[in-house]
Amino acid sequence: MLVRRRRCSYITTMFEVLVYLYETYYRPDACPDSDALAKKLSAVGFEEEEISRALGWLTDLAETTNEIFSQQARQTAFSFGFRVYAEREYELLGSAAIGFVEFLESADVINALQREIVLERACAVNESPISLDKLKVIVLMVLWSQGKEPDGLMFDELFFDDEDSSPPVYH
Repeated sequence: MLVRRRRCSYITTMFEVLVYLYETYYRPDACPDSDALAKKLSAVGFEEEEISRALGWLTDLAETTNEIFSQQARQTAFSFGFRVYAEREYELLGSAAIGFVEFLESADVINALQREIVLERACAVNESPISLDKLKVIVLMVLWSQGKEPDGLMFDELFFDDEDSSPPVYH
């Protein structure tokens, strides 16, 4: 079985593993434990290094989520105002990614806490600037890890086909 690349035909292998997990396991709690999951992913044809990277990225996602949500009561700055990006964040993310995150937040697809998780996980990829396709997978995985799914229109937006249309401009 190959990873179905729903309109994301040029995502790197770690992201292919993440997309496969999203498509195969409707909820994160439906995933087997890490060892069994690694074996299943290997049997499907993913390389051990990419499996390890993806599972490590997911572990870090869970830790980041727990840390941010545990600080929620003390950090009211997340709940109002606007986000100012540090120079390093702007370099890593790029204006397209920042615009897309702002769009998702203004459309109530993600809230301010989820935005911070998305930004942290996007910066952890350490790619400058991160591609919109990869950012979309990150957003999807953040929502998936919290048991949430975007509505149908937003799901389509997260997986629009670059070849069929030009990318929208986000302000």
